[in-house]
Amino acid sequence: MAKTIAIVGNGTFSNDDASAIDSCDLVIRFNDCRSVGEGGVRTDIVAVCNTGRPAAVMIGSTTWRNNPAVKRAATIWCVRDISKFVELKPLLAIQHPSLDDFCDDYTEQFASFAGETNKRFAMIPRRYHELVDLELQAFTPASYVVPSSGLLAIAYVIGEISAPDDQVLLAGFSHQGWDGHPFDTERSLVENLIAQGHMRRL
Repeated sequence: MAKTIAIVGNGTFSNDDASAIDSCDLVIRFNDCRSVGEGGVRTDIVAVCNTGRPAAVMIGSTTWRNNPAVKRAATIWCVRDISKFVELKPLLAIQHPSLDDFCDDYTEQFASFAGETNKRFAMIPRRYHELVDLELQAFTPASYVVPSSGLLAIAYVIGEISAPDDQVLLAGFSHQGWDGHPFDTERSLVENLIAQGHMRRL
C-alpha cells in the first residue's frame, strides 16, 4: 500500500504544515528535532550527524537523549558512512585544518543508544554520499566540505526507502546553514528532483 513520507528539516514552516506532516505514514527529522512544533510532532526516524562536534554534543547530552521527539522515534539513522570520512580526514586536515575533529566518529555510541532504547539503527550507505557528490558536480558547485545531512537523507529515501507509488514530501528546508555545505547548489539539485517527480514540497 502506498505511503506518504515526510522529510522534515529544521527551517521554516507554513501554518498548515504541522497537520500535513503529522498525517504522514513516516516522518523523518534531524539531529535535535528543532522542527517539532510548527513542523508537527510525529517523529518516526531521527537522522543524526554522527561525526564531529554536533555528534559529540548530541550523544553526550541527557537533553538530547530525553528529547520527546527522539524518545518517540522508532529508528536512528546515522547519515555519515564512517569509511567515507576516514578517507576524507587526511584531505580535510590540509584543506580545512580548523576542522580537526570533523571526522571524529560517534557511530558506535548512537548504535548503542538505539539498542538501549529498543530502536532500530541504520547508517546511510556511502554510495549515497558518492552519488550526491556526482550530482552536485553537475550543477558546478563552489568548493564545499560535505553535502548536508538533509541532502543525504533525501538521496537515501528516494533511492532505497520509498516505493514507486509512495509520495515523498519535503518540509522545513530553507537550504541555509553552515558554510561547509553547498546550500545554493543543493537547492538547485532538490528543485531538479522535484521537477522530475521524485518528491514535492509542502
